[in-house]
Amino acid sequence: MNAVNAEVESVDVGPRVRIGSPVYNAVLEFLYEEAEMLDDLRLQDWVATLAEDLIYTAPTRQTRPLAKLEQSVVRAMQHYDDDYRSIRGRVMRLTETKSAWAEDPPSRTRRLVTNVRVSEAGRPGEYEVRSNLLVMRSRFNFDEFDQVSAERRDLLRAHGDSFLLARREILLDQAVLGTPNLAIFL
Repeated sequence: MNAVNAEVESVDVGPRVRIGSPVYNAVLEFLYEEAEMLDDLRLQDWVATLAEDLIYTAPTRQTRPLAKLEQSVVRAMQHYDDDYRSIRGRVMRLTETKSAWAEDPPSRTRRLVTNVRVSEAGRPGEYEVRSNLLVMRSRFNFDEFDQVSAERRDLLRAHGDSFLLARREILLDQAVLGTPNLAIFL
């Protein structure tokens, strides 16, 4: 299911999980801890939270008139089209080699995760999670920040007392990105 032209796998979305419930709080804690791991560059720890059947995509956006708004997400071309193996390779390149020049020195990032909505998915222990993300990114000694905002559509799978990320689609808000590269994870 990791083909560039494929649509995001359809998941039966069940009832909404109530804000403040134990499941909702556990999902929120997972997302906050994930943001902290990525901001702190604990990338190996982050990889341990990924399912081995992970699908991780970020389709491009096109500006469309209101009547054709549903066509603004273009899945035929992706900023990211990764799976578990490719992400593990990217993390290894960033943390264990000297060839990750786009992130050496590394960016300083702050991820703000908001508007979290959780629904039961079609299988027991799986949850569809939608959240909004704002990443502030500082590079070198510049006095400006890059900003990347997006909606994330995740599938989380219960694993022990937490979750594994099984799918993430990142719907970026910008048609033209205001950052020189996407060498960071969203």
